[in-house]
Formats: sequence, structure tokens, C-alpha cells
Amino acid sequence: MQSTHLLSEIQENVARVVIGKREVTRLLLASIAAGGHVLLEDVPGTGKTVLAKTIAKSMGCRFDRVQFTPDLLPSDVTGLSFFNQEKNAFTFKEGPVFTNILLADEINRATPRTQSSLLECMAEGQVTVDGTTRCLDAPFFVLATQNPIETIGCFPLPEAQLDRYIHEEPLAHIEAVCTGEDIRLLQRACREVFIHDDLKNYIVSLVQETRRHKSGVQGSAAAGVSPRGTLAFARAAQGMALVNDRDYVVPEDIKAVAVPVLGHRLVGEFEEVQKNAFIQKLLDSVALPTEDWSKR
Repeated sequence: MQSTHLLSEIQENVARVVIGKREVTRLLLASIAAGGHVLLEDVPGTGKTVLAKTIAKSMGCRFDRVQFTPDLLPSDVTGLSFFNQEKNAFTFKEGPVFTNILLADEINRATPRTQSSLLECMAEGQVTVDGTTRCLDAPFFVLATQNPIETIGCFPLPEAQLDRYIHEEPLAHIEAVCTGEDIRLLQRACREVFIHDDLKNYIVSLVQETRRHKSGVQGSAAAGVSPRGTLAFARAAQGMALVNDRDYVVPEDIKAVAVPVLGHRLVGEFEEVQKNAFIQKLLDSVALPTEDWSKR
């Protein structure tokens, strides 16, 4: 299935169930195409679970959900080995990460130790328990949600990781429009999306500015975006280009993903609104060259 047509089909499927989340859906699909993960900060009851379930069902993928709580253990997420008396041997019981789309709900309610259990899964697509490494099936996508940091009983994420329907449930009436294999092909296609050298330099310049630019709003970046964040920025722009039905990146793709990709990677003393203003000021201050962006 053609990549852009596939993304359009998924968007339309989601729109039948989730109303008013089109831009969020586009960003989610760009992240899936880029092989990344998503962290949403929002209050309960805004449709995050329904959105994740709808995307999973639209892609014909397995879905699982973990409700993070302070007493949740790493083994509750990754799985554990237990002694099987019938077999007289240890048997591994898979945790909820052995799926395609994982909803990590209210992730900042869990302790940092439990939060870190997802790091290997998200970065390398594998789980290591008791010295044995097990690969996760592709595609693997984590949609994590967190409550506002000021909420009582929450633990902030480390820098390294960063209303129900009244009548019938519309999710029950949609069908899959693609398969997991289609998503794997989509992620390969995303890596082939063309980025003009001038736009690569533009991305690098924006990232460099996060390391030295002092914000005009209250607060500034104590630590800028890392090289890994730079690669994620470029990959997200490629994913957004596919969502926008193109096989090449334009400046609008970069600007569309700048706040979601860079915001949580900035370490400094500012609120969420101030972070957005900080990034917008960077976008306004870095010169953007004019080229034929489709020229290879």
C-alpha cells in the first residue's frame, strides 16, 4: 500500500471515532512513520485511550495498556521469570510491552525505577530480563500520557525518556485499513523521504540555537537538544512530510514538529507555554534559505 494513501486511510478511520483531534492524530502518525514514540501531557477523560485504541485497530495491530501507579514494578511492565513446578524449570511470562502499541497511562505516577523499564524497549525494541534478551515485534510504538507535573503523587520523567461516548461505542464499528507489515514498510519509506542539504543545515542551526540562545520570555534553556534529539527532529520532519502526501521535506514540516519534538528535550526553568514561545522565537530567528526542496 502506498505510504501516503495508508496514512490518509488511518486518519479518516480515526476521525470516525475521535472528534476534534485531527492535528494530534497527524503528529501521532508522523511519529509512528518515523519509528518514534509519543508523550502526551493532558488531564484524564480527554480521549487519549480511545485515540490509542483506534489507531491500533486501524492498523490491525495488537494493543495493550498499563495504568502506571506508585506501586507498579518494572516486572509488571516487562514480564518476569517464575518457577514452573510442572516443567521443573523457570518460565518467562511476557509483560504488556510484548505488543505493537502500548498505552503507558499516567506514566509519571510510577517511580523512576519503573519508568526506566521502558527505556530499552523504546530505544532498542527489546527487553532484557534475568540476563536474557528478547526482541519485541515490529512495529512497536509507545503512547505515554502524563498528568501535569504539579499534580500530587506524580514523579517527573527523566530527560533521557521523555469523555466517554453516551450512546454506542463507535470503536466497535471500524475495521483495520492496513497490517503491521504495512506499517513496517511505511517506516522504511520514511527513511527514504528526501531532505535537502539546506534543510538539514537549518535543522542543525535550530538545534545549536537551543544550546546558546537566551530566551526573550521568562526562562532560558539550561541544556539544549542533544545529537540524538537532532536525529529525532529530522526523522519527525520526514514523517510529517509523508502525512502531508510528499516524498520530500519542506520547511513547514520542520516547523510543524518543532514544538512537540524539541519542547520536552529542553532543560530549563520555564513553563510549557514559555517553552513553546522559546521554540517559536528560535524558528523566527534562524534564517531559512529558499530552494526547490524537491530537487535531489
